[in-house]
Amino acid sequence: MIPLRRDLFIFVTDFDTMNSIADIRKEYKLQALSEKDILAEPIRQFDKWWQEAQVGQLEEANAMTLATASSDGIPSARIVLLKGFSQEGFSFFTNYNSFKGQQLLENPRACLVFFWKELERQVRITGLVGKLSEADSDAYFASRPEGSQIGAWASPQSQVISDREWLEENESKIRKQFENKPVHRPSFWGGYLLRPITIEFWQGRPNRLHDRIQYNLQKDGTWLTERLAP
Repeated sequence: MIPLRRDLFIFVTDFDTMNSIADIRKEYKLQALSEKDILAEPIRQFDKWWQEAQVGQLEEANAMTLATASSDGIPSARIVLLKGFSQEGFSFFTNYNSFKGQQLLENPRACLVFFWKELERQVRITGLVGKLSEADSDAYFASRPEGSQIGAWASPQSQVISDREWLEENESKIRKQFENKPVHRPSFWGGYLLRPITIEFWQGRPNRLHDRIQYNLQKDGTWLTERLAP
């Protein structure tokens, strides 16, 4: 267990800004979420909310927190971009050798979180993660801008590098290698699919009495819906 630095904690809470941070709050009152309004399948419900996010023109509505953990339970989280969803699950792409790729190799369980503040909504998805097929990864890689394709080759993601100049020099070298040639997908880069086990839809409500509806996957493939206390 990591010891609590009480001296540091006391020092930090002496700042006047701590009071102003504690006072930051927003009253949520745009919409409600009730059992009679939700769809029977969570992917269809997600698609409904997704379409409403598109109509609302939310900036980077596909940005999501991806939380992973190592085999010994050390967590890590970062923002990645959703690149597709279907009844199968939710897909994203990255470097297989990155820190998140290594954690997914050790522990293929993860959580995704979308926060659409303009709609006062949050979606939390937990499930099992596996790699997409090489054909799917090839197809998506081919659709990327050339600069992003070169970047995938040039960056040893999550590895320690000497400085920014090293990265830019490596990008220049890779760009010359593919000059006048199509950039194919590197074997260390590709897609993942998270197959959901639970999906929670959160709608902000007044007085912090938020609506939370959770779908749980059952052994027979159906979904059980339950309301959670806020």
